[in-house]
Amino acid sequence: MDAAVIVVGAGPAGLILAGELRLAGIDVVVLERLAKPTGESRGLGFTARTMEVFDQRGLLPRFGEVETSNAGHFGGLPVDFGVLEGAHQAAKTVPQSQTEAVLEAWVKELGTDLRRGWEVLSITQDGDTVEVGVRAPEGEQRLRASYVVGCDGGRSLVRKAAGFDFPGTAATLEMFLADVKGLDLPPRMIGETFPGGMVMVGPLPGGITRLILCERGTPPQRRTTAPAYEEVVAGWKRVTGQDISHGEPVWVSSFGDATRQVTEYRKDRVILAGDAAHIHLPAGGQGMNTSIQDTMNLGWKLAAVVQGRAPEALLDTYHGERHPVGQRLLMNTRAQGLLFLSGPEMQPLRDVLSELIPYEAVSRHLAGMVTGLEIHYDVGGGTHPLLGHRMPRIELVGEDFKTSSTELLHAGRGVLLDLEDNTVLRRRAAGWADRVDIVTAAPHGIAPGSPLDGTAAVLVRPDGHIAWAAPGSHQDLPTSLERWFGPHRWA
Repeated sequence: MDAAVIVVGAGPAGLILAGELRLAGIDVVVLERLAKPTGESRGLGFTARTMEVFDQRGLLPRFGEVETSNAGHFGGLPVDFGVLEGAHQAAKTVPQSQTEAVLEAWVKELGTDLRRGWEVLSITQDGDTVEVGVRAPEGEQRLRASYVVGCDGGRSLVRKAAGFDFPGTAATLEMFLADVKGLDLPPRMIGETFPGGMVMVGPLPGGITRLILCERGTPPQRRTTAPAYEEVVAGWKRVTGQDISHGEPVWVSSFGDATRQVTEYRKDRVILAGDAAHIHLPAGGQGMNTSIQDTMNLGWKLAAVVQGRAPEALLDTYHGERHPVGQRLLMNTRAQGLLFLSGPEMQPLRDVLSELIPYEAVSRHLAGMVTGLEIHYDVGGGTHPLLGHRMPRIELVGEDFKTSSTELLHAGRGVLLDLEDNTVLRRRAAGWADRVDIVTAAPHGIAPGSPLDGTAAVLVRPDGHIAWAAPGSHQDLPTSLERWFGPHRWA
């Protein structure tokens, strides 16, 4: 074996997965086709849910001062995301290149073997191993691992080589995205339409302007190289009448509205995550964020199976929990695309939605969908309102320490939080102490009526989701511990 797990792709999803595996002590190799980062940033910022993910691993301070905002949109129609409770707002204007640099530094500190300039050519499953053919700087090689995870984007070679079904709809149009210096254009929100198409203008740090252009009637193209800036200039002129030829392009890219999702996220020992598993129109900044959350869900489960601490069936919950999330992602991005890419025929629907959005119930629904804060998993049933949801950040006071529910998750382990100093409860969980941190602490600052008001204990998975709570869970604590962390082991 060259590694227990081989991760293909060093984008945000692949790097998060590598970090999660290394936190658990798994030997992991990351293979990245590019010899160095491109510096391009399709994604800007991250949602409140991803802010939570970074916070629970102690990564937020590495980004420095982050501009945040509650301003959001659905299909170009403004939505106030502040209607959702939570510790975080969405981060704005953090370029994806910075996100990748922060994550790469983190995984290298954890001892990840990151190999750049290694292009995957083939994937072959053979019993309890997977063989990966690669073109390395020194020539072609073959590597073997127990599992391979494809985080290699929308054109994933891992997905194709392993034979995953990838149904959906092909692209019907082409859009341009460009970061340009030397332009002085007024900001335009996404969704501002012209008779010939849609444009967006957003100022970025460093005197850079981000442009998005969709010219109606432009057929999709399967490009092997980036489009020329002259194409953007010509299309911008036709749609807006403005001349932007004097701008200096930093980089130019194109994308379409293809919508596809694999029918299964795992085929035996080959697993997909992020854009390798689902592609869609970029809308609301959801792509990178959903990809990161895919691998946060997968990492601790894969680590437990590789180490023999949990049965392989635990990996089935990755598909069971994340495939429905991908389905809703594709549904809402298609709906948004209809709103901000269609012509005047869609204006009556825009008008109706504009009337509905000010209603708090509507705003909460749309905001929860786009941010991912609505996501919760089936963890066994019960009446506690937080079951399956992410553990909210709360301050905690122990006998001789102060901490928070977020800080307890920095190590990437499960946490049993005893909020009422229950000796019997802790004794029942002792057989899982090698995988679950058992912490006794009192909550500080819990508001009356909060979901945690009156809660005696919670079992939090490494990804931050609550798997058991008392009172309110239908399953008893040992059953939940065994389901998510494997059989007990007495010291």
